[in-house]
Amino acid sequence: MTVPDDQQVVVVGAGPTGLLTALGLAQQGLEITVVERFPGLQDAPRAIVYHWSSLDGLERLGLFEDARQAGFLKQDYAYRVRTTGEIIEYGLGALEGRVTHPYNLHLGQGALANVILAKLRADFPNVRFLWGHEVTGVTQDDTGVDLTLSSDAGQTTLRGRWVVGADGAGSAVRSALGLGFDGMTWPERFIATNIRFPDDREGWAQSTFYVDDEFGAIIAKIDESGEHGLWRYTYMEDAALPAETVAERLPRFLTSVFGEETAERTTLDSISPYRMHQRSASTYRAGRVLLTGDAAHATNPCGGLGLTMGLFDSYALIETLGAVARGRAGDPLLDAYAELRRTAFIEKASPRASSNKQLVFHSSDAAELDERLELFRRMSHDPELAAEVLYFTKTLESPSLLAV
Repeated sequence: MTVPDDQQVVVVGAGPTGLLTALGLAQQGLEITVVERFPGLQDAPRAIVYHWSSLDGLERLGLFEDARQAGFLKQDYAYRVRTTGEIIEYGLGALEGRVTHPYNLHLGQGALANVILAKLRADFPNVRFLWGHEVTGVTQDDTGVDLTLSSDAGQTTLRGRWVVGADGAGSAVRSALGLGFDGMTWPERFIATNIRFPDDREGWAQSTFYVDDEFGAIIAKIDESGEHGLWRYTYMEDAALPAETVAERLPRFLTSVFGEETAERTTLDSISPYRMHQRSASTYRAGRVLLTGDAAHATNPCGGLGLTMGLFDSYALIETLGAVARGRAGDPLLDAYAELRRTAFIEKASPRASSNKQLVFHSSDAAELDERLELFRRMSHDPELAAEVLYFTKTLESPSLLAV
């Protein structure tokens, strides 16, 4: 494929955040090239929950209906406490009449990427793709950015007026710029699995937090295909255990959580062990390069805030970079993007995700656990309180900078 020497925007990374950013900029008539180091989209078990607060953005970009048809909508939540057997159920029904989308969307992030890619290919010839190209160098001047790319065909250089690094927590763009990725790595190994198991049982909401120090898990339904629905089952284990035999240890966890009969009827579709972090880039803007999604920040998966932050990053970047690239705003607007998104992660998303992890996986203090669960007990019968608590994810969204 021939790519013009000077693209208006080069997006590095073809995950949901990168593709979403490419779509929003392409809708404004900009010439976009998407660079992806893999030969195609990746579908390892990762994020699956799109909070209600992020769905307005999908609607604005013309994606909501296609995404809804690919996934499903849900309102129910539950906490199950292993030590006491307590089940606390609440839901997003408290948001009805208050917001446009009073539900979450469940859809694997690989499936959302497919939805976006299909739209780009069908409707936007101003977007080109370089699959199987890895960024190995980044240099820039006052008018643009040069990316050194490595592929099976050798080494090439691609120039763009602006570059968006959306290439994940191990971002080659961020590394090439020499930006710090400050924070910490959790000592445990997280394991994300896609499993099929009987799901027509009482007390198992479509998003369930199983609270226990040893067998804690986050269990969420992905889709309803097959004889049984497909579920994401995420848990933790000692990182000193060999990662290559993680699947051999999974049955012990399933039996302890679901019981032997259900565990025997459970089938494994895929499994992905990984280390998880609480980290943020030192800045989300370096000259003509902007960072977004996991390239900018990484969080543990408790509460689904990583993907939510990535979507809100993308919505803000589409607006700000689109205005700057089209000459309708000065580039200080991008400094505001970088500062607002970094602050939202450091002050809101990361602390809440860490708190969620503590509750689900580290609740050996019975009195402290009881105190923390009291909020959810109250939410289960107090719609006003539930709506107030559920509104938290909306606070992760940045206000329009063009309206200032």
